[in-house]
Amino acid sequence: MSLWTSLEPASATVDPGGSTTVRLRLRNTGDVVDEYRFEAVGDVAPWTVVEPQTLRLYPGTTGTVELTFAAPRTPDATAGPNPYAVRITPTEHPEAVTVPEGNLTITPFTEVRAELVPPTVKGRFRGRPKLAVDNLGNTKLTASVSGSDNGDQLSYDLYPSNVQIEPGRAAFVKATLKPRQIIWFGSKEERPYKFAVQRSGVAPLDVEGTYVQRGFLPRWLATFLGVFMALAITFVMLWIAYKPQVRSEAKERLDEAGVSTLAPSASATPPPPPTPTAPASTPPPAAQSPAAGGGGGGGGAGGGSEEKKKAPEKTAATAVQALAADDPGGRHICYRAFVTGKGWTDAVCDGQTAGTVGENKPIKALNVAVSGAKRTGSAAFVHDPGSTNGKGDYNGKPWSFAPDGIDNYFGSTKPDAPNMLGFTINVDNGGGSVCQTTHIRNEGWHGMGCDKPGEGEGFVFGGTLSNDLWLEAVKFTV
Repeated sequence: MSLWTSLEPASATVDPGGSTTVRLRLRNTGDVVDEYRFEAVGDVAPWTVVEPQTLRLYPGTTGTVELTFAAPRTPDATAGPNPYAVRITPTEHPEAVTVPEGNLTITPFTEVRAELVPPTVKGRFRGRPKLAVDNLGNTKLTASVSGSDNGDQLSYDLYPSNVQIEPGRAAFVKATLKPRQIIWFGSKEERPYKFAVQRSGVAPLDVEGTYVQRGFLPRWLATFLGVFMALAITFVMLWIAYKPQVRSEAKERLDEAGVSTLAPSASATPPPPPTPTAPASTPPPAAQSPAAGGGGGGGGAGGGSEEKKKAPEKTAATAVQALAADDPGGRHICYRAFVTGKGWTDAVCDGQTAGTVGENKPIKALNVAVSGAKRTGSAAFVHDPGSTNGKGDYNGKPWSFAPDGIDNYFGSTKPDAPNMLGFTINVDNGGGSVCQTTHIRNEGWHGMGCDKPGEGEGFVFGGTLSNDLWLEAVKFTV
């Protein structure tokens, strides 16, 4: 059996979504009548049509078969040369298969689709949407992503900011949106923004989203604080105006005699009083034994023992006052943590670890004191059992402040107190620098974050917003 074949042309080109035709000519060079069956093989076979599928030829005669290639406009139609072949099987001699081969070049096309997940995000300090970029073309896609909004009200942290995507694949860009100004009091505000997917030589593809910024504290709290401050000022003014003049006759007589009952103060700022404790009971003196006074001489040496008084609690203020005494001109911060199942840890200072690491024990409250930094302020971010967005809350607690050398407490040590997820902290009302790093359950140590005067937001946030995690340990420096 003999067969001659020829593809015309041997190489063809087709656009995705279009079609092209190649002719297959064949001649029966044998001496018997034969019938041939045709079948397209190779990667392009699914969208190749052969007409006719069978052809009967007499010896010495020639026939023609048309191959029609209809490339789809999908990533499956890979751009570039794609080899193909046609299997020809004779009926009389099925073992004598002939497979002529050709080449089909598919032209490239680009199609990109981008979508925000979710299109609307909410938060007080940041929002974390994701941008999904799909490459629906048949060539590798290289693009950069940037964010913008009207009024430059948000800053954008994109990772990665440049993507390379294979045909038929998708890439996710993680974005962190941060408002440039915090809404301290008031209702939420919507801030529209957009991401631009930019490719070389092509107009950018814009994807629009919305960031809903919530107020740090509710509006009713501002009204309450205003009324409270007005009442407090009124009370102080009335107290000053009508304060009774109390005079001590004993004091006047001591003054006349030139005697003072006050001892000189050892420090301009006395340490805070210890935690109140029940007074120790003093046992009655022991009765003297008759045998104690030997020789009929002097009295017996009877004596009682006084119980040791409970030592004052060593707080963060106690530790920072000791540092200030050794280094009067320096800046220091001391702190301790109230840990579940352990209570208050020992006070540590200037970058040491307070809390536990790897023991799965949440922090409930923190005690902080500073020296050389004028004052410190803080607020606790805690677990919210009624959360609908997977994040914690400040639980309606305002900031607490304390001057140099005085304890500042935030969080709660009650048995049913919520776990602390994070906190905000500053010194000198944001006019000084304070740095923090936190150890979070299942995440380990976070990176160091600092509030830089004149550059930040007047405070620094440490910890996590996730309602399923909690603080395990902290470090502070000033």
